[in-house]
Amino acid sequence: MYKMKIQSVTAAIIATLICAAGPALALPTTGQKPAAATPAAVDGINWYDGDVDAAFAFAKAHNKPLFLYWGATWCPPCNQVKATIFNRQAFIERSRFFVPVHIDGDSPGAQKLGERFKVRGYPTMILFKPDGSEITRLPGEVDAERYLQTLTLGISANRPVKQTLQAALSGGKLTADEWRLLGYYSWDTDEQQLVASKDLFPTLKRLAAACPPGETANRLALSALVAAATATPGNIPEIDKAAAVVLLTKAASDTRIARENMDLLTNYPTDLVGLATAPQSPARAKLIGVWTTALQRLALDTSLSKTDRLSALAAQVSLARLDSPEAKLMPALLKEVRQRVAQADAATTDAYERQSVINTAAHALGDAGLLDESDTLLKAELKRSHAPYYFMLSLASNAKKRGDKTAAINWYEQAYQAAQGPATRLQWGAAYLSGVLELAPQDEARIEKVAHGLFQELAGTQNAFYERNRSVLERLGHKLVDWNAGGKHQAVVQRLRTQLDGVCAKLPDADAQRATCQGLLSPTRA
Repeated sequence: MYKMKIQSVTAAIIATLICAAGPALALPTTGQKPAAATPAAVDGINWYDGDVDAAFAFAKAHNKPLFLYWGATWCPPCNQVKATIFNRQAFIERSRFFVPVHIDGDSPGAQKLGERFKVRGYPTMILFKPDGSEITRLPGEVDAERYLQTLTLGISANRPVKQTLQAALSGGKLTADEWRLLGYYSWDTDEQQLVASKDLFPTLKRLAAACPPGETANRLALSALVAAATATPGNIPEIDKAAAVVLLTKAASDTRIARENMDLLTNYPTDLVGLATAPQSPARAKLIGVWTTALQRLALDTSLSKTDRLSALAAQVSLARLDSPEAKLMPALLKEVRQRVAQADAATTDAYERQSVINTAAHALGDAGLLDESDTLLKAELKRSHAPYYFMLSLASNAKKRGDKTAAINWYEQAYQAAQGPATRLQWGAAYLSGVLELAPQDEARIEKVAHGLFQELAGTQNAFYERNRSVLERLGHKLVDWNAGGKHQAVVQRLRTQLDGVCAKLPDADAQRATCQGLLSPTRA
């Protein structure tokens, strides 16, 4: 997930956003915030940087909603949010109506806070009522105007999203704004707070059927198909394929619907087409043709951000390769990819926006088979980016696609060495170790050295086994146990287990982290 849109906001829209919440949301007066919790003003927004409890106390005392932004320095979509949402006057004005809180995933205690608020993917943005109940999770991939409209609806909402969902599913009466909040709820970052993963498709399908016909019902129906298409293998639900083709064709064919649901069309083209049609079938060819035409329009839509236009272009590449992943693309499409990437590169000067644009551009080139050109773009960005280690992982991926295992491992290593921040270093270290396990599983010495160093860092990292960190470590633990299947590397794994036991022993018995730590290299994972 995670691309945001650049969209101009007219003075009329800004006025609507400012006034929509009503008189109860009066601007704060000078001196309202307690001295112990004074926020830091960044680009006109008075962020509480990590001081969450103080921010909630202030929100409750002053009957104001609280806006929580969970992000990371390196994350391309987080940087896109900064470049296209947080810097807008409309958002800055709106921020006066709520208490804005920023949690950087690498800050002290951040991962434990992530556990508390059930946030994992970067960025996650949640709007809370003054009493701390969630109003809604905001979508990270719609365009700026839609985002601001959804934020306004959330601030004006009379009940938390959980109550709204329950009312909708039980046949209760919802306002158009409440339906819209459900339609634009960030299901991608829900973390099963509202709906269990296995129940997401049927729940969204029920909502789409219950919602009055129109834009919101269309979006809920499309979101239901996304949930079905992206379900874990073995859990993909049965769907009415003919009905799905009709819905998807309508969405792609109608310019307004396609623009309204641009994020779904550009992010899940192969998932959705693959779900609804059979390989090499006439139905698939027809749907791909209609979808490609819609993507071509979106790629030229200057009301969208550079990242989103490039995403529409990359989606065309994905569809062109759906049934023939190794086939060469048409020269016209290759030419367009090169031209669009070059234009976006030259036109993007904002450092935050470049983190997103170059990421999308490099992937578009790579997916088109232009790996050398992708490398050139990425290597040039290493000198400009504030988080170059992110792009080193992309260079590792390109080397891996070429079959150059040595280069891939070297890039993984460089990325880990350059990474900054405890949570980031953990994730990059896990990526390095996973790369070696996959590409050089016979290199016991290197695997043990990397794992040993990573576990040493764990020992000195506060809250190392919470939330996003925990999921990274659990995946890594599975890979190490699988690598040792049949006891092939028992001596190495036993030494690592002993080292990890020392780390676990220093954690308090009552701390949930201890059980997580002790289970990471358990033989029962095999």
